[in-house]
Amino acid sequence: MKRWMIVAALGWLLVGPALASGLDETLGRSEVRVWSAAYPLHAGRTVQEMRLVQRLDRLGYRRVHEKPREAGEFFWGQQVFWIYRRPFRLGGHDHGPRLISLLQDPGNTLVLGRLSADAETSYESLGPEDCLEPELLAESLSAKRVRRELISLDAVPEDLWRAVLAAEDSRFFEHHGVDSRGIARAMLANLKAGKVVQGGSTITQQLVKNRSLTPKRSLPRKVSEAVRALALEAEYDKRDILENYLNSIYWGQIDGLALYGVGTAARAYFSKSASELSLVEAATLAGMIQGPNLHNPLRNPQRSKTRRDWVLSRMETLGWATPAEVSRARQQPLRTHRGKMDRRPAPHFLSWVAAIARDREGKRLESGKGVVLETTLDPLLQELAQSASRNWLARLRKSYPRLRSRPLSLALVALDVKSGQVLAYVGGDSAARGDAFDRAQHAHRQPGSAIKPLLLLEAFESCGASQALNPATRVLDESFSMSTPGGSWTPANYDRRTHGVVSIREALRHSYNIPFVRIARHCGFRATARRVARTGLEVEDDPPPSFALGSLEVTPLEMARAYRIFPTLGRVGRPRALTRIEKPSGRRLKRWRDDSFYAVHSSTAYLVHQLLLDAVASGTGKAAGLEAFEVAGKTGSSSALRDAWFVGYAGSVVTAVWVGLDDDGSLGLTGSAAAAPLFRNFMEAAVPAREPHRIEKPRGVRVRRVDPTTGLLVSERSRRGYDESFRRGKEPRRDRWWRRDDPARVIR
Repeated sequence: MKRWMIVAALGWLLVGPALASGLDETLGRSEVRVWSAAYPLHAGRTVQEMRLVQRLDRLGYRRVHEKPREAGEFFWGQQVFWIYRRPFRLGGHDHGPRLISLLQDPGNTLVLGRLSADAETSYESLGPEDCLEPELLAESLSAKRVRRELISLDAVPEDLWRAVLAAEDSRFFEHHGVDSRGIARAMLANLKAGKVVQGGSTITQQLVKNRSLTPKRSLPRKVSEAVRALALEAEYDKRDILENYLNSIYWGQIDGLALYGVGTAARAYFSKSASELSLVEAATLAGMIQGPNLHNPLRNPQRSKTRRDWVLSRMETLGWATPAEVSRARQQPLRTHRGKMDRRPAPHFLSWVAAIARDREGKRLESGKGVVLETTLDPLLQELAQSASRNWLARLRKSYPRLRSRPLSLALVALDVKSGQVLAYVGGDSAARGDAFDRAQHAHRQPGSAIKPLLLLEAFESCGASQALNPATRVLDESFSMSTPGGSWTPANYDRRTHGVVSIREALRHSYNIPFVRIARHCGFRATARRVARTGLEVEDDPPPSFALGSLEVTPLEMARAYRIFPTLGRVGRPRALTRIEKPSGRRLKRWRDDSFYAVHSSTAYLVHQLLLDAVASGTGKAAGLEAFEVAGKTGSSSALRDAWFVGYAGSVVTAVWVGLDDDGSLGLTGSAAAAPLFRNFMEAAVPAREPHRIEKPRGVRVRRVDPTTGLLVSERSRRGYDESFRRGKEPRRDRWWRRDDPARVIR
């Protein structure tokens, strides 16, 4: 057996486990990957509603005109949508390639399920394995790295990889990972200099160093590098190694953003794909590898041109370019054309998960070791959220000239109803470069009337030491004053009018302030505050009465978390941005699971849910309504109209929107004017793109007919009544037909 094969075998014993699943899929010990969530395919939506083709395009799938035969292909037929999903790793498991068949209803293309194996028209339920693979969000925890544009060696011109070999490793296809001639040349140079000045590294050694080793130059490190390179070459094809090298090499910085991979470099320096590079451009990029910033054509054009010409000369010497080609190329001036770089798709979200990773694995990251983060983000919904937010801010500035010179901003958080996972996350104006402040999580603002549905949780559950209230409970809407430690306080309605005796349903529909202060006082401010705190908001144990009108400070993320209690019928839990942190080898470091619990009875949450539907259908939240889906939610406007809110849900998505000024000045717009339309614009596309979710009436809820003038139950055939929902056993008294009963009590 040859000596290099023995060394390779020893190297494989050392590094084999880290390479076992394939060069393209396996990460080096120092590499970082941040992944989105997998997208679960589901029945009950059309292909168009799920934006399935758009999702597959984002993942780089190729559309074919017959049943797909290779992973990465899809076919859209009249009745069946075929997807040959690629393999991926998620949740600690390797998911292999999978041919998925989605059977569609021929009439409206609704996805019914997975095509049965034994029949062309029957179908089975879709399972957890019927999903699309995650999307790569980032390859660094820093905001200073551009996402890579991966290339295939077969898709790029031969001049490109020949130029790289000419500059870095001309004997690449001849050695087995370590070039003895290169080592001898480097040793001679090092002896003359009295220190390590050359490494003699092959492309394979460079790949090993970049993926798994520190940049430190030492003899043990060089030995480890050589052994690993031999092991790598013993396992993988040369072209695979070269392709991986081209996709991973560092190619300098532009505006402080690091560029990795030749696809990214081609886009950044020449505004074209790597497959379109000319000989001159290929030589320019190849010449940069040894000193990416020193030979940067944008900053040091002369040095870059000198290095480019040297690469061209090497190609001529090696017989990889004719003298005529090289002569023409050297006569061409150095031309660059800066392209649009693919920045981080969710900057505030990625900063959040990076902070979590550093908090959990700080020592590991400080030592230069890599991690894999599995997030909950839906990249398509994130794109929709950013686009809707950017367009809405532009529209507000256009419609209200006084806002053009003000620090106008917003935040949008969308959660999955069932799991509490973060689907979309906008922490500010995505068009504002360098804006690192995350308003979704760190902007503490007053929610105004958006707090009111949360007050009703205590009112309908137990109402302190009093009898529980219900949606038909009548409340006095007349001005009154209260004594507080700060003096006398008189709550007032937004319209500066009073409306006599109103039901709780009416009070929430029109967002009257005075009735809700009376409700909180009746049930007890302390008991009400404690119930609101169970939804995840920070509330003082003994709050001032004004907290009933939203004088506390909350964040959009907290409000989205709190409102999840309604569509889950009572469950609350912390929003999750991450599901798992792994080592690049696949070993688990940390896992997150749903920690939700029941904060109120399901029937209590359902009663408030019914009122929130009404608030959108015929109340202050009309601007948030959708034609195709039921929307439940509530507007919020803080004092002096500083903050505009809309928090609500439809389908399986709960979303909180905040719009305001960073200087805490008056926005001058209500939640229905500034926040509800953005909620609608986002949810119109987001809701059908996610799994359907139905809110069923709990067994503990009964629908009865009630007289609005007395608050008492009447016959189901009574024309003077309307249908209302009540908790079983908590219904009002019945108005008996044979005698005149006193009206139900009024909360004063």
